[in-house]
Amino acid sequence: MKRLALTALALWLCASNLALAAPQTRCGWWDNPSPGNVWLHDKDGEWEVAVQGGHQAEGDWPEIPARQKVRVNGAYGYGCACARVTVNTKTRQVLRILRAQARPLAQCRADAALGKPPG
Repeated sequence: MKRLALTALALWLCASNLALAAPQTRCGWWDNPSPGNVWLHDKDGEWEVAVQGGHQAEGDWPEIPARQKVRVNGAYGYGCACARVTVNTKTRQVLRILRAQARPLAQCRADAALGKPPG
């Protein structure tokens, strides 16, 4: 009976971790419309990076130079970035940013898979 319970627990843990993807590089619109709120919009859709008062991915956000940022709310807005991240595919949340780098706006604008910029 104890062995069965341990096996069931091990299977549950494996199944619950299936949503956690190995580190991957995701590139797209880095959307920071207001303090503490960030999403990454890539070819696969929207990924939650941070929500004020809620989820916050570990790691540093990309430094997007002023000339590569479109401001839509004071100092806040969007840019283009690539990030090496771990994600939860079920919740569509970025869990950890291993590294992130700004890219020219032209790179995201030229990528038809990304669609229109946020904002």
